[in-house]
Amino acid sequence: MNRTASHPVMPAPAGGFFTQLRRSTAFLPLVGLIVISVFMVVMTDNFLSVGNLQNIALQSSINGIIAVGMTAAILTGGVDLSVGAVVALSGTLCAGMMVRFGMPVFVAVLLGIAVGAVFGMFNGYCVAYLRMPSIIVTLATMGVARGLALIYTGGYPIDGLPDSFSFLGDGVVAGIKVPILVMLLTYAIAFVLLNLAPFGRYVYAIGGNEEATRLSGVRVARYKLLVYALSGLTAAIAGIVLASRITSGQPGAGVGFELDAIAAVVMGGTSIAGGRGAILGTLVGALLLGVLNNGLNIMGVSPYLQLIVKGGIVLLAIFISRETRR
Repeated sequence: MNRTASHPVMPAPAGGFFTQLRRSTAFLPLVGLIVISVFMVVMTDNFLSVGNLQNIALQSSINGIIAVGMTAAILTGGVDLSVGAVVALSGTLCAGMMVRFGMPVFVAVLLGIAVGAVFGMFNGYCVAYLRMPSIIVTLATMGVARGLALIYTGGYPIDGLPDSFSFLGDGVVAGIKVPILVMLLTYAIAFVLLNLAPFGRYVYAIGGNEEATRLSGVRVARYKLLVYALSGLTAAIAGIVLASRITSGQPGAGVGFELDAIAAVVMGGTSIAGGRGAILGTLVGALLLGVLNNGLNIMGVSPYLQLIVKGGIVLLAIFISRETRR
């Protein structure tokens, strides 16, 4: 006797590729990137040169890496203000291990990354298990991380790094700078985690309705802990790449980086309230900031006016995100 299959057949997505792209939260940021790029092409002479385009990607790489972890935190309805200080702490610790203790580059890099992840786990523990507001927790740990970096270095840069360490910040593979490759690899891994793994489904669910997610049996606290660990991890990676680029461990590095990361996430279409967004949109947002910075510098716009322009664009992005959510 013939029996019909018991497994439901999933319907094919309606519409073609463009329809799916148009429905994505990354669509409007992508349109904005194209519009601003066209404007910069018209207003400047060498914007589209290969060297300048690679320079934009290189300038965007540090903020882009940090914004990966920030995206996960914001998707859960939280925020991580400590990432800039973790950039400094991880970079100076990694540099100090190599210069003062002669530690191999690979081991020092792993140690710096581990410190960032542990710092993020502490943030996550306070937010998830102690039920403390993320903005307050990470504001406090921002000061702690910055203070530890200053104490460790005595307030002075750590110079004399091994030549092999500079590969992370200045090396070239297949004609592409290593920081750009690190950024792309970070986004590829984040895309898999947030779109193809249960971790991503739970992160979006927590941001959409945390209480309903908890009642459905998901261990919300565990996934929040992992989210902030991821944020600390990506901040540490960015800190080590930055230390390699400037060939020193700077305790003052990373000041204001948390604001740039939040701007990239919001401009990429992620809702500041959580539960809605796309990691590829964050990449577009980071590149959008890079294009703005590069184009305005080429045009000779005052740095003070640049702050006003970028602030206005972030406000516009938040307004558009709110109206789209409605």
